Amino acid sequence: MADKVLMKGNEAIAEAAIRAGCRHYFGYPITPQTEVAAYMAKRMPKIGGVFLQAESEISAINMVYGVASAGMRVMTSSSSPGISLKQEGISYLAGADLPALIVNVQRGGPGLGGIQPSQSDYFQATKGGGHGDYHLIVLAPASVQEMADMTGKAFDLADEYRMPVMLLADGTMGQMMEPVTLPETAPRTVEKPWAVTGTQGKREHNIINSLYLKPEILERTNLERYDRYRVIEEKEPLWEEYLTEDADICVVAFGIAARVSKNAVKAARAKGIKAGLIRPITLWPFPKAPLAKAAEHAKAFLSVELSMGQMIEDIELAIRCRRPVTLCNRTGGMIPTPEEVLAAIEKAAGGEN
Repeated sequence: MADKVLMKGNEAIAEAAIRAGCRHYFGYPITPQTEVAAYMAKRMPKIGGVFLQAESEISAINMVYGVASAGMRVMTSSSSPGISLKQEGISYLAGADLPALIVNVQRGGPGLGGIQPSQSDYFQATKGGGHGDYHLIVLAPASVQEMADMTGKAFDLADEYRMPVMLLADGTMGQMMEPVTLPETAPRTVEKPWAVTGTQGKREHNIINSLYLKPEILERTNLERYDRYRVIEEKEPLWEEYLTEDADICVVAFGIAARVSKNAVKAARAKGIKAGLIRPITLWPFPKAPLAKAAEHAKAFLSVELSMGQMIEDIELAIRCRRPVTLCNRTGGMIPTPEEVLAAIEKAAGGEN
């Protein structure tokens, strides 16, 4: 039977990963995700798993590469500056078609920035923060329950499509406590005939590599990978809609910003403004279809972000700039209030620019 407990978001990720069959964790402490590593440090030795605090974020991501090559479920976690240090290794994982889970509990930046919540790693996560042509599947939870649920889903997607998956949360999601029903321990098993596990004289040697010295082979490999990405863009977009059927003002937000925005939408409706909310759950693949549908009747869109405005570009692309898109944002670790979002909705409804 599933357990319902009160947990921090970071702890829910760690426990859900263990229940999804992850027995290898490599990381380095950084606020506000340190509880993920601390939880793994306590639990992994008790279940025969491996916890290792690496000497750096760069070391940690390359240890992930090694375990992923052997076909085992493996994860790392960090916060914004630490994820920046992992980018070369993430590109190597993508280039070698290796499944792994990368958790980013975002903090303000750029640089060391601050330790308060942010969503300013959107571009880094969704556009490929490292070198080369590649994508990560990016999941954006908006509750502690989703932190747990999406962790298991991330491992499944990583295995199914042979690619890294990022769980992109923010400091609020990582630190807040909510009741959560933890999944039962029933990891989905996937055959991995490509893994480096020893041949026992029964098959050819497997080689895990991202280096292709012949340009025609590298081109073919990239094209094949993008064929897989197109399947993901068709099959895997996830989103939540709230009061969008007749919305004149369509608010788009994810994570903690979506929770704030839902309250603002309710307040707008109470004032007679037809507002609705689309919450992207996958940031890549971005859920273009519901936005394009909403653009058929909505008069304007409002992007609510904990950044200087990054997701707003994907909204404009999804609706082909058919409607005006404005930005309601706070940055540096600040979170917009429902009243601030409501004021932005009222401004959009009044046609002001």
